[in-house]
Amino acid sequence: MGLITNLRSSISRAASTLFADAEPKRIGIYGPPNAGKTTLANRIVRDWTEHGDAVGPESHIPHETRRARRKENVEIERDGKTVTIDVVDTPGVTTKVDYTEFLEHDMEEDDAVRRSREATEGVAEAMHWLREDVDGVIYVLDATQDPFTQVNTMLIGIIESQDLPVLILANKIDLEDASVQRIRNAFPQHETIPLSALEGDNMDEVYDKIAEYFG
Repeated sequence: MGLITNLRSSISRAASTLFADAEPKRIGIYGPPNAGKTTLANRIVRDWTEHGDAVGPESHIPHETRRARRKENVEIERDGKTVTIDVVDTPGVTTKVDYTEFLEHDMEEDDAVRRSREATEGVAEAMHWLREDVDGVIYVLDATQDPFTQVNTMLIGIIESQDLPVLILANKIDLEDASVQRIRNAFPQHETIPLSALEGDNMDEVYDKIAEYFG
């Protein structure tokens, strides 16, 4: 019995080492500007890490996130199973960044030009992450906005061509004019989950799906 017990113990330790050394999956949070990507990233990190530090600042100003930010080793536990991911909050992707967008938010022209340049660089960085460095995608859309855009169609197409698992989230369902069905109609080939990252509505289902898609 002692030999069998020792053998089982050795196998258990080996398995623990194997899984401990497994690299967490890098999950990129993508979508257009102001869809609520950083709000979602912050909620995930606050819900599942000990200190709950914010990934980045949340703002109504477009392109607040101008560099990809990464929070490593976020452990999400669902039904007794733990999924470990690196959360990568990426800049909002758009086909054009116009400095006049920032002037509308009472910025000085020099600051607006600088912000637009940084935002353009951020779009390039987000695309690099998508093509080279992520293992899966959470695609966040503002459910109050029309999802049938060139950017959304392009990005979903790139994600599909990379054969990456993708979970589409219809965010801002707390707002009166939100339409989850409009997003489902736009991308019927993928499952769409409604949520409010700001209010925390339906986050349990979001976490279930993260574990299912990226575990």
